Amino acid sequence: MKICIYGAGAIGGWIGVALAQAGERINVVARGATLDALQRDGLSLVRGDVRLRVPVHAVASPAEHGPQDLVVVAVKAPALAGVAAQIAPLIGPDTIVLTAMNGVPWWFLEGGFGGTLAGSRLAAVDPDGAIAAAIPASHVIGGVVHASCSLDAPGVVRHHFGNRLIIGEPAGGASPRVTELAALLTRAGIECSVSPQVQKDIWFKLWGNMTVNPISALTGATTDKIMSDDLVLGFISAVMLEAKEIGARIGIAITDSPEDRHAVTRKLGAFKTSMLQDVEAHRAIELDALVSVVRELGQLTKVSTPFTDALLGLARLKGRELGLY
Repeated sequence: MKICIYGAGAIGGWIGVALAQAGERINVVARGATLDALQRDGLSLVRGDVRLRVPVHAVASPAEHGPQDLVVVAVKAPALAGVAAQIAPLIGPDTIVLTAMNGVPWWFLEGGFGGTLAGSRLAAVDPDGAIAAAIPASHVIGGVVHASCSLDAPGVVRHHFGNRLIIGEPAGGASPRVTELAALLTRAGIECSVSPQVQKDIWFKLWGNMTVNPISALTGATTDKIMSDDLVLGFISAVMLEAKEIGARIGIAITDSPEDRHAVTRKLGAFKTSMLQDVEAHRAIELDALVSVVRELGQLTKVSTPFTDALLGLARLKGRELGLY
C-alpha cells in the first residue's frame, strides 16, 4: 500500500512505526525540525528502555508523494485547516483518510448521523467549510485513539500506555474498506476494532476529556490532582451532564454517570493531558474541537450549557493570554 502519515507527532508517529514494523513503506509529510529529524534519523518509538527506529520517506510537499491508498491525518485540530489546504495531491479516487485526532471532527454530522442535524456543518471546527471541501466525508474513516504518547524530540515518540484504536465509517456499518483497514492495523500490532457507529465512540471519549484537558491547561495540574479536588470534580460532573443531554438529542445515549467515568480516569493515575503538554510546549490548544463545538451543539439542540460556557470562557481566556488560542 501507499501509506502517508500527515502529522508525525506523538499519535501519527505511534501509528507510523507500527505500520512500518508490519512491513509497510511509510511516507510522511512534515516540516521544520521534524522533517529534518525524519530525513536524518527516521522515525522512532520508545517504550521503556526499548527504542524502535524505522526508515520513512519524509518530504515537505504532499505533491512529492502523489496519490496514496491511505492517509493518516494525526495533527492537532488547530493545524487541520492548513493540512486541508495542502492535502489534495495525496487524495485519489479511492484514497482512505483515517482521522486520528482529538475531539469532534468536521465530518461528525455526515453519513446520515445526527438526526435532524444530519448534514449540518459545525462552524466551531470548520468555519467556512474548507476542510469538508478538501477532505470529503466519502474518503473518511474515523478513528478514536486510546493511547497515551508524547514526543521526546522531533521524530522520537514515547509510548506511555494504551494501544487501542477504534475506527468506523461516518455512515456506520462494516464496509469492506474499514474491515480491511482494521485487519492491517491489527497486523501492525495495534488493538483495532470496527465501530458500528464511530461518532458514538468519539462522543464518549470526548465526554471525559472535554473537561479534564482544559482544566489541566488552566491549572497546570495532572489528572490525579484534578480528580482529588471535590469542588473541581463537581464542576466537571456538571459539564458532563450537559454534554450527556446533548448527546442524547443527536442519538448518542450514554448510560454511564459522570462518577462512572471519573473512576476510569482515576485508574490512569497521574498523567499530563495532551492539552497541558501543548501549553507547556507553547503549542496551540485544541479548545474548539473539545469544548467550543459542544457549546455549538448545545445551541443547535436547544440544550442550556452554562457550565460548558464557563469552562470555555476561562480556557479561551487562558489560551489567548498565553498566545495559544
